[in-house]
Amino acid sequence: MKYAVITISDSTSLGTNKDLSGPKIIEFMGSRNILCSHNIVPDDVSSIVKLLNDLCDNSELELILTTGGTGIGPRDVTPEATKQVIDYEIPGIPEMMRVKNYSKSSYVALSRALAGVSHNKLVINLPGSPKAVQENLEIIYPLIKHALELINGNTNHESNKR
Repeated sequence: MKYAVITISDSTSLGTNKDLSGPKIIEFMGSRNILCSHNIVPDDVSSIVKLLNDLCDNSELELILTTGGTGIGPRDVTPEATKQVIDYEIPGIPEMMRVKNYSKSSYVALSRALAGVSHNKLVINLPGSPKAVQENLEIIYPLIKHALELINGNTNHESNKR
């Protein structure tokens, strides 16, 4: 699977904080997947939209994972930017992340993460903390390959025959 990572953080983009969540995604995805790019942008809708559009135009990519900017703070704008880029949402992915993590922390109810499809690319917003990135990837990773198959028109998967 060929993927890109976007870390969305004002402080990380300015170099005042170290990016811990982007590398956590890369570590989780491991050597079985191909990292095409890792970018860091500020919490700015136009910057996020531009980068997402550029990545969605890349024919090599299948998956774009963002980290950060999914909360309810005034600078948390990742969902707004993602909505401008995706063709349609896949609400079940972020719903599953929230439901499965609720027993660990009720704060997940404040997450506004989205998932959707743009130009046959799966785009998933992940939280900004390394711990939450790890927990959420463990939950959704088993779905990603099947989601990509469906996005690309492969409906011969066993789970589709129910």
